[in-house]
Amino acid sequence: MSNSNILLQDFEYAPFSKIKTEDYKPAILEAVELARQEIDDIVTNSAEPTFKNTVEALEFSGEKLDRITSIFFNINSAETNKEIQQVAQEISPVLSEFKNDIILNKALFEKIKTVYQQKDDLGLNTEQLMLLDKKYKAFTRNGANLPEEKQEELREIDKKLASLKLKFGENVLAETNRYELPITEESKLEGLPEWFKDEAASVAKSKGKDGWVITLDYPSYIPFMKYAKNRDLRKELALAFGSRAFHNDELDNQENVLQIAKLRYQRAQLLGFKTHADFVLQERMAETPEKVNSFLNELLEKAKPAAEREFRELENFAKDLEGIVQLQKWDSAYYSEKLKQKLFNLDDEKLKPYFKLENVIDGVFTVANKLYSLNFQEIDTVDKYHEDVKTYEVTNENGEDIALFYADFHPRPGKRDGAWMTIYKNQYIKNGQNERPHVSIVCNFTKPSEKEPSLLTFNEVTTLFHEFGHALHGMLANTTYPSLSGPNVYWDFVELPSQVLENWCYEEEALQLFARHYKTGETIPQEYIDKIKESANFLEGMATVRQLSFGMLDLSWHGIDPTNVNNVKAHEKEAFEPTKLFPDVESNCMSTAFSHIFQGGYSAGYYSYKWAEVLDADAFEYFTENGIFSKNIADKFRDNILSRGGTEHPMELYKKFRGKEPNPEALLRRAGLLAK
Repeated sequence: MSNSNILLQDFEYAPFSKIKTEDYKPAILEAVELARQEIDDIVTNSAEPTFKNTVEALEFSGEKLDRITSIFFNINSAETNKEIQQVAQEISPVLSEFKNDIILNKALFEKIKTVYQQKDDLGLNTEQLMLLDKKYKAFTRNGANLPEEKQEELREIDKKLASLKLKFGENVLAETNRYELPITEESKLEGLPEWFKDEAASVAKSKGKDGWVITLDYPSYIPFMKYAKNRDLRKELALAFGSRAFHNDELDNQENVLQIAKLRYQRAQLLGFKTHADFVLQERMAETPEKVNSFLNELLEKAKPAAEREFRELENFAKDLEGIVQLQKWDSAYYSEKLKQKLFNLDDEKLKPYFKLENVIDGVFTVANKLYSLNFQEIDTVDKYHEDVKTYEVTNENGEDIALFYADFHPRPGKRDGAWMTIYKNQYIKNGQNERPHVSIVCNFTKPSEKEPSLLTFNEVTTLFHEFGHALHGMLANTTYPSLSGPNVYWDFVELPSQVLENWCYEEEALQLFARHYKTGETIPQEYIDKIKESANFLEGMATVRQLSFGMLDLSWHGIDPTNVNNVKAHEKEAFEPTKLFPDVESNCMSTAFSHIFQGGYSAGYYSYKWAEVLDADAFEYFTENGIFSKNIADKFRDNILSRGGTEHPMELYKKFRGKEPNPEALLRRAGLLAK
């Protein structure tokens, strides 16, 4: 094996500073060959197939490849450039082909099948049975039983999909980066807070321009839409954001959307499923598209009347305040903020001084310590891929190593927008050694300026807690097999640990641990805490309908035969009709920038945010009944959910934690859509 390539050497921590872009492709190609050899060893083993020499051997094959690709694709999301994107386009078809070579390897499948057919007589434990079931289904659900010519067709589809999804994401990132709104007259910034003006001035300066520059990055876009009094500029920015990759030019994603949807449908049909959603949902708690549709429609029925009432209230408020006759999408955040201030006398500018980023990080660490006895120590002994990244050693109450934690908080040109959690190394147990995970969260929060530190909006505080909830799922993992470890669970269960942790942001007992004024050190006043709780359900009907609309748009692409869909905008418009509140904007299209479903893993799965909300509302009620820092309930949550990963069906794990199935009314109660 070549030792000059750092990625092919043995390493515990990702050696970011030593990796050159040109190392990735040869390292991945060599690691693929290594993994092929490991598969070959399983296939050519003359011994009778057993769980250990077949299923377990397959599970632990390709370890080197997994480490290298996890580093590469995480960098492609958090610190990319043209060269890395080029490598991604070149290696994705190779990886797709390799994956299919395994799944469509007849001799390997026969060995797996032999073990599977004896599963009741092998004395396997729950986790081993789950692994066997998962491996067997990975073959049968991905074409192992297809005739050869159909398998070839499947390979072609998968190669095309791998390339199209990458292209989709690259276009969205390029579109986000290429737009800027330059402003030279200060009067046009009326309503915007001082910190925002400072940030916009520093962006302008970095681009060699006078005045201020507004971009489509979240920390620039969202505050502008919320505070800028100039309606024309809000409109301009909203139209730019809403039309990303929808300009009929080289960065247009319409054809990519149609191709991805159609190829996914063809793939599902090849495998004997009615639609892509039927294929996906077979391995989800929700099980079928019909069940998901009925879940979304039931919630819509409860939320729509409230949303329409709130919309009228907002429209009347805007009319009374500034004579706005027809409320448009670019008015929503602005007048919502104004109405919130009027009703609750609370806004982000009052709250932000209490949410200095460093204090919020300490806060989430303290919450994790009180619940799960974890300790976090910042270290500078491991490599980082960017100077903004912070690294922490995570230990338990006995000082034992639990995880390595990376955190990357601020936007950069090479970083995609949004927030996510990712893993550089899974937890697993091998040869008696419990390998601990390397977990990372990536966000896009406002950067510190020359005048003040990074101060978070309350929404950003909940985002940090959300991603950290995912991180806890990774850190506290304690399973034998990497593919069942941490967040490797059913997709509609994966949001439970993240969403449940957001609840602590609204609780006085938690806020008083970390919400302190960054200048005076004063703890957040009780009246602000009361108002945070009071305003938690503000415009909740509209927010719920908006979230449901995304789930419905997702299913409109993936729960049908899209063969005859040729107009992305027309299709989207029809999908949004049941949830429509604002007038449609002809030049805008969400699908062309809906990265969650066309690039990420949420195709036929966007509903899972709402699905997991049902679980998290019910789970948090259990905490509140016993005290939000109850060690007893926290132990149950850790032992039955966080540490168990995907070792058992999620509903069984949930019932072990809660003692019963979740009650959907807990969510409606919390959202104020049902009498408490």
